[in-house]
Amino acid sequence: MNKNKDVVGEEPSGALMADVARLAGVAISTVSRALANPGRVNEKTRARINAAARQLGYTPNAMARGLRVGKSNIIMIILPGSLYYGASQVIPQVLQSINQSLIQGGYNLMIANLDRDEISERHILDLAFGGSVRGAIILSSKLPEVDGRSLANSGLPIVSMLLDMSDAGLQSVVTNDREAVRDVTAELIRLGHRRFFYLAGPEGNYHDVERYGGVLEALESAGLSEEAVHRSGGHLDYQHGFDIGVQAADDFAELTEKPTAVIATSDDMAISFVSRVQRTGVRIPGDLSVVSFDGSPVCEFCSPPLSTIKQPVEEMGRAAVDLLLDAIDQRQNTAAVRTVIRSSLILRESIGPTKS
Repeated sequence: MNKNKDVVGEEPSGALMADVARLAGVAISTVSRALANPGRVNEKTRARINAAARQLGYTPNAMARGLRVGKSNIIMIILPGSLYYGASQVIPQVLQSINQSLIQGGYNLMIANLDRDEISERHILDLAFGGSVRGAIILSSKLPEVDGRSLANSGLPIVSMLLDMSDAGLQSVVTNDREAVRDVTAELIRLGHRRFFYLAGPEGNYHDVERYGGVLEALESAGLSEEAVHRSGGHLDYQHGFDIGVQAADDFAELTEKPTAVIATSDDMAISFVSRVQRTGVRIPGDLSVVSFDGSPVCEFCSPPLSTIKQPVEEMGRAAVDLLLDAIDQRQNTAAVRTVIRSSLILRESIGPTKS
């Protein structure tokens, strides 16, 4: 007889909670508490249970456990760091949209910050594997993974928002970063611009790859080479957009042949860059046209008002929730898909033709 068969609330194969308890020398109820509510078990016992679980390859399925202990109505949203996100207001808008959609669906929102350290990752995994949450929406490019446990094998439905992770098997809701930046670059070329200054996010980041790719596609279509664009940044995360803009202003000042158009990959970068270069006598848009990405309301009140590509975060939030709730209720094929919701360019006074 296979002892791993027909055990309610666990995986049909592999090590079971009873095996972990036996190896760790504790009661099954203690193992359950250690996995679902780690704070209720002393550190030494918890370490022994975790070691036994790793040795046996035990990964409890949170959704299966829900059949036994009652289904949670909490959805976890995993942010790539602090709620603070400069002036962009993208994250607050995302949270508001997701929260409204979840409330309408009868769910509550829990915010978890993935600060890229073991403590925060372990906390998120404890919530996922402990059955405390019903699903997750992730805004980070990295799935939490500690001690052999990964959010990917927690059994939770997961949707990625803003970042395309469909290749990793996740439902993803994104905007058309590459196309949007390609189109605005083409518009700048139409206005006579031939030398560009690009304010970059972290090199290799999904957004930077897509947005810089859009610039290059527009240049190629116009018969211009990659040498027509000078990159600044590439080391700091988007949450440090103000710092990226300040450094870019210093980089710009050192260039002998000045670009005539700036493409910033976040509003925060553009805001601090414009503030600094205008102090040196650069006129916008007389000497330099500037466009950014995000669509923050604050852009309208900059001096001059800043042109920006507006991310459709409200629509994206609703789409992410719809996909997640469909997966929870098993109303759809769970194969990974990429849902693209188009952004829009808001033209303001920061863009103009080159000087004749």
